[in-house]
Amino acid sequence: MADKVEGAAQAAESAPGMPQLDFSTFPNQIFWLVVTLIVLYLVLSRVALPRIATVLSERHGAIQRDLDKAEEMKRSAIEAENTYNKALADARAKANDIVNEAKAEIQKDLDKAIAKADLEIAAKAAESEKAISAIKDSAVQSVEEVANITANNIVDAILPEAADTKKIKVAVATRLKG
Repeated sequence: MADKVEGAAQAAESAPGMPQLDFSTFPNQIFWLVVTLIVLYLVLSRVALPRIATVLSERHGAIQRDLDKAEEMKRSAIEAENTYNKALADARAKANDIVNEAKAEIQKDLDKAIAKADLEIAAKAAESEKAISAIKDSAVQSVEEVANITANNIVDAILPEAADTKKIKVAVATRLKG
């Protein structure tokens, strides 16, 4: 076994080093490097790169379709928002019209009720004035009667023979009038 180890050590010492760094094999290595690069270029340019370009083109198309669809959805959303805002403004205007109509109706009803109440108040005031006038007239008449009776009694008490009922009534009426 020792012989084998010594033989391997001698073979390693006699070897010139790494074959890639051996200047005598450079032209052969450069030839195969160029052949490999040309084959690799042809494989990539004819097979791999067209497939990659197709995938990139499909991705670009899909992205562009998605962007177009998003833009269309955005336009639809803006149109929907504008339609909503218009409908909301129309609804508010209609609600304001309904409120104004209701106010006008209520005002008409209120005006009618006020006019009716004014008429009733005027009628009751006229009745009250008539009643007050009647009470005043009866009170004046009662005062005149009491004044005549009282004046007659006083004149009878002071001058029993000179009491003239007609003259006393005229004097009392004159005195009451002013």
